[in-house]
Amino acid sequence: MAEPDGTTARRGYSRARTWAAGAHLRPKVAYGRGVYVYDSAGRRYLDASGGPAVFCLGHGHPEVTQAIVRQLERIAHGYRYTFTSDPLEELTRLVTRACGGALDHVIFVSGGSEAVESALKLALQYHSARDAPGRRRFIARRRSWHGNTLGALSVSDFLDRRAPFEGALIEASFLSQVSAYRPPPGVSAAGLAAHAAGELEAEILRLGAGRVAAFIFEPVVGAAGGALPPPGDYARRVREVCDRHGVLLIADEVMCGSGRTGTWRALEQDGVEPDIMAVAKGLGGGYLPLGATVYARHIATVLEAADGGPITGHTFTGHTAACAAGVAVQSIVQRDGLLERVRRAGAEFQTALRAALGRYAEVGDVRGRGFLIGVEFVADGETRVPFPASRALAETIAQHAFADGLICYPSGGNVDGVEGDTILLAPPYIASDAELEEIITRFVRAVQRGVEGAAPTRT
Repeated sequence: MAEPDGTTARRGYSRARTWAAGAHLRPKVAYGRGVYVYDSAGRRYLDASGGPAVFCLGHGHPEVTQAIVRQLERIAHGYRYTFTSDPLEELTRLVTRACGGALDHVIFVSGGSEAVESALKLALQYHSARDAPGRRRFIARRRSWHGNTLGALSVSDFLDRRAPFEGALIEASFLSQVSAYRPPPGVSAAGLAAHAAGELEAEILRLGAGRVAAFIFEPVVGAAGGALPPPGDYARRVREVCDRHGVLLIADEVMCGSGRTGTWRALEQDGVEPDIMAVAKGLGGGYLPLGATVYARHIATVLEAADGGPITGHTFTGHTAACAAGVAVQSIVQRDGLLERVRRAGAEFQTALRAALGRYAEVGDVRGRGFLIGVEFVADGETRVPFPASRALAETIAQHAFADGLICYPSGGNVDGVEGDTILLAPPYIASDAELEEIITRFVRAVQRGVEGAAPTRT
C-alpha cells in the first residue's frame, strides 16, 4: 500500500491536509432551493454534484420537509429495542420492493460508512453462524472508497484518507483497479472482465477459500475512481467466482445506488444480485442522515437461526424521523418517474458533455452511468500519463467552477493513489434540461480556465 518509509502515504495525505486547512475560507451556506444553493452573501451556486452525490431531490423540497416536521411533531425517534414504527416499516417495504429478488432484509443506519461497516459485520457473523470462523479476510480493489469507520477504511484504497490511520487498520487484500480506460499492461478492453475475475479467484486460492469472508466492490466506482462502470460481464464473473468458493459478494452502492445510475440498484443493469448491499446518500436525499445495509434472505435465515438476527446497530439505527425522510424521498422518486428521467437524461447529458469537452486534449475520458459522470484529465492523451499531483488540476478546475457558481466534486490520485485527476458531476435527479445545459456551459468554462493555468476568481 505505502512505500516502506511511508513516503507515498505522506504525499497523498498532503492533499487531505490542504483541503482541511481551507475550511475557514469557505462561504457560509444560507439556504437551498431546487438545484441551487445560496450562501450568506447572497451568491447562488448550481449544485452539479448534489454535494457528494447525495442531494437527489435537490434542496428544500417542501414535501420532504413537511414529512420530517410531521414526524418530529409526533416523536423524533422510537428506540429500536423498544419500538418499531410506521416510517421504519414503510421504508423497509419501499427498499426491499425496489431491490427485488432475495434482498428482503434491511438494517437502517445513519450513513454510508455505517452501512458498509454493518455489511462487513454481517458477513463475519454469517460465517461464524455457519461454523466457519476462519473466514475473516476481506478482498477489495485498488482505488476504492468504502467509508471512514475503521473497518470500512480498512477495505478502502484511498491514500489521502488512510494515511493517518495506517498500522491500526485490519488486514485486507487489494486487487487491481478495474478500469477500461486504464487496463493492466497486455490486457485488452475485451479481456478485462475475465482478467479481473481471474485475479479475484487467484487471490482467494492464494489465501485459501476457507479464510475469505467476502469480496467488496463499488459497482460504479465513485470518488476514488471517477465514475468507473464495470466492464462487460465483470459483475457476473465475480459473482460466479464468489459462489464457487463460498465467498460473500458485498456491493457498496452508497454512492452509485438508490437510483443514481438510473436503476435503483446499480448492479441491476449487470444482471447481478449481491449477498449484501450498502446504500445511503440518495436513500434519504441528504435531508437527514440515513443509510441502509440490505441483505439476502439466505443470510437472514442463518443469522436468525444462530443468533436471533443481526448483531449490529447503534442508538440511532432505524431513526424514526430519518426513516420518515427516506419514505418521502423514495415515494417522490417513484411517483415522479425520476429513475427513468435519470436513465434518459443521463445518457444525453454524458453525450453532450463529451462533445463539449472534445476540443480539450487534457480531457482523457468521460464515463459513468445515469447521473454519475466522471471526467478524467491527462497530461498526454496518447499515453494517458496523468498530470503530476503538484499541479492539482482537478482541484483547480473545481475552484474555477465554484468561483463561477458551479459545484462539482474533484478527486486526485485515481491512477496510483497520488497522481490522477478526476471530477464527478452528479446532479440532482430533478435537474431540468436547461439546468443540465447550464452545468455543461459552466463546467467547460472552468476546464478551459484550469488547463490555461489562470488563478480562480469570482465572475
